[in-house]
Amino acid sequence: MTDVGKTPFIKELASSDKKLRDKATASLTLFLRAKTDLSNLDLLKLWKGLFFCFYHSDRPLTQQALARTLSYNLVPTLPRTTVHKFLRAFWLTIGRDFHSIDRLRLDKYLFLIRCYVGVGFEVFLKANKGIGNGAGAGDAAEGKKRKREEENSKKGGKKRKGKGQQQQQQQPEEEQQQDTKTEGVDLAALESYLAILEDGPLCPLNFDPDQPPANEAEDFVPMPHGPDGLRYHVMDIWVDELEKVLEFEEVTTAEGTTAKKPKGPVPAELLLRPLERLKKESPYKPVRVRAAEALDDERLVEWGWKERKVESDSEDEDEDEEDEDEDEEWGGFGDE
Repeated sequence: MTDVGKTPFIKELASSDKKLRDKATASLTLFLRAKTDLSNLDLLKLWKGLFFCFYHSDRPLTQQALARTLSYNLVPTLPRTTVHKFLRAFWLTIGRDFHSIDRLRLDKYLFLIRCYVGVGFEVFLKANKGIGNGAGAGDAAEGKKRKREEENSKKGGKKRKGKGQQQQQQQPEEEQQQDTKTEGVDLAALESYLAILEDGPLCPLNFDPDQPPANEAEDFVPMPHGPDGLRYHVMDIWVDELEKVLEFEEVTTAEGTTAKKPKGPVPAELLLRPLERLKKESPYKPVRVRAAEALDDERLVEWGWKERKVESDSEDEDEDEEDEDEDEEWGGFGDE
């Protein structure tokens, strides 16, 4: 693979000229569509170039346009064979280099991270609705292949009957595969993507001594767990980005009020699983508290994903006792 970090389209992505950025985006998209067999190491090299391309982009509008170009314009066009590896390379690069981002550039990277959380939901929650299907050239090639097979079957005369019988035998297997899909949501693809996040920025552990080391021969690079700054940001924007992707309808509750409910079946338990794991399994109290705050979001109650918490009298008494202890002043050393 050529050193993509030095190719012209990587540098042009950070240009303030919109025409150059659009041209560079088209070149990058064509490159990723053509190279459907890219390894994890290849994509890490690519993201190293993209990371510094974004690092050197100036002016807020240019930075926001580039962030959307690298996320919402690019990721939905990727072939299925590339999309998970490309997203993993992004989260690995961000987790590895997050500490190197200075305070003057932090805001634009936080926006880029927000875009990637959002586009991940868009790609895997709208997989079969023609929006962000993560298919690209892969699906186009499969479509052409099916069309050729149908044309050949029509020309085959008597052989068409035998092929039809084979198709009938294959139908149960296809039905089993469709069980993993729920109203346009490919649950297997969504779960694979969430597993990437649970292994990276949303991992309960900051350091795992049992994590295998990098092995270039097997094309494996371990995912950084965290850091906490990245973990907190992803938790803070999780429900915000979900709300942008989900489709809602207004329903009347038993109390006679109106509430927003997501349309169709949505895998709520799967989507909240990373936050639930952080709340239960993180050894650090600040992380558990931040995860609990994200799960206590009022919107989750309105959507019917969580039940409203009812504080018991004993909890109120414990809180009052804690407040009283905090209010007590130190009286100094007593007389001996």
